[in-house]
Amino acid sequence: MISQWQPQPGAQEAALNADFVSELFFGGSRGGGKSDLQLGYQLDGAMRHGVAHRGVMFRKTYTEIEELQSRASEIFGCVGAFYARAASSSRPFTNCWYFPNGATVKMRYIESEDDYGRYHGQQFTSISLDEVTEYSTPAPLLKLMSTLRSANGIPCTVRLTGNPGGRGHHWVKQRYIDNCPPMTPYTDPESGFVRMFIPSKTSDNAILSERDPDYINRLIASTYNNEALRRAWVDGDWNVVAGAFFDSWNPRKHVIRPFRIPDHWLKFRGGDWGSARPFAFYWCAVVGDEMVTDCGALLPRGSIVVYREWYGIARDNQGRHVPNHGVRMVAEKVGAGLWDREKIDGYQVSYGVLDPSAFSEDGGESIHERIWLGSGSRCQFRPADNARTRRGGSMGGWDVVRSRLEGDDGIPSLRVFDTCEHLIRTLPMMQYDRDNTEDLDSDAEDHAVDALRYCLMSRPYIKKPKKPEPPKIVTFDSVMKGGAKKRDW
Repeated sequence: MISQWQPQPGAQEAALNADFVSELFFGGSRGGGKSDLQLGYQLDGAMRHGVAHRGVMFRKTYTEIEELQSRASEIFGCVGAFYARAASSSRPFTNCWYFPNGATVKMRYIESEDDYGRYHGQQFTSISLDEVTEYSTPAPLLKLMSTLRSANGIPCTVRLTGNPGGRGHHWVKQRYIDNCPPMTPYTDPESGFVRMFIPSKTSDNAILSERDPDYINRLIASTYNNEALRRAWVDGDWNVVAGAFFDSWNPRKHVIRPFRIPDHWLKFRGGDWGSARPFAFYWCAVVGDEMVTDCGALLPRGSIVVYREWYGIARDNQGRHVPNHGVRMVAEKVGAGLWDREKIDGYQVSYGVLDPSAFSEDGGESIHERIWLGSGSRCQFRPADNARTRRGGSMGGWDVVRSRLEGDDGIPSLRVFDTCEHLIRTLPMMQYDRDNTEDLDSDAEDHAVDALRYCLMSRPYIKKPKKPEPPKIVTFDSVMKGGAKKRDW
């Protein structure tokens, strides 16, 4: 039998000893010892608190939970814990580890917010949530925190782990990483919960380095020609998004300072409707003549400038936006708000395109009609082209977005004013759909990019074809000098 598990010196030891932290996120590079930390956290609580410890370990699917069982058998088994799949008179919980001192650790899954109902009313003292960047919103995890309580007065805590990237990259970064530096406690002003981020590095895992010295080299090899993925998986860099759907996005190229849009440029708007989820509206201008802005950005003729944003996202008591939660504003007020914003600069908008679902008249007036009435019959839209992916020989919406991001000769055909906060925030975090690599993951906060897609689909764009290289002219001199190859003859 192996000896009882001990944390490795460094980040893992610091995370295990942070009893004063209510909510701790441990994450970064792959191979940093995250799963071992979660198992060690549950073992530590079980050994210290005995029957008062009621732990639970969550993964997104039950299949993923089973992957932990082999290592759990070693770590929990070394102290005599027994795993029961079925309930009995002496062991009332299914799929649960029972320790000789009476402590229990359940193994569970929670795939979405709807699954929380399985655990409502249960009581836990220690919650482990693994690979949390797989969740598009924190909603299911935050609801689980309501199950933290102890009749015996022991500390109730939650530990989360994950890697950069994934559909939940942004909310994890916002909640645990952006508030304060690593290893620094942060007290949430609303809940009083103490949160902390401890970065994990592959280099911290001395056991893995000793037993599998080639792991880091294989990890580097697996990220061949993908710098963002390498920085995420190897360096644990949270400032990049691994597997980004729009990998050509570069804020240094695409984001510019605002300037006065010339009156003769064509202007239009596009929107994606939402109530429980955010709505998104963007105002765009088509560059009439090639120009260079004050900040030195070259705008080719026919390129698009996104110059205004209205994003209906909820905010918490501290004024921070709540990812993927809408403000539930009625359509009439949205219409009035659109007109108020267009009056700011007096720009004349030539047309508007809107999410086609907003034109549905099932059960009464459509969302579009209510928006139009709310604007005083001023802001009218037509149904947007909703093609996401390629149809036959035509380009799909995401192809059009990518083409404008890439532009011609390294010069983008799409620029965004730096005041468009939510487009700049959400576009780079879009991920590929797991079942359709031609599409993005629509469970993510995709409202801004949907609105952008509607806008750009109303202005078809085709990249300039590359000029063919002129045929090589083979002369007697070039042959004598070795400058021509046999295939050129």
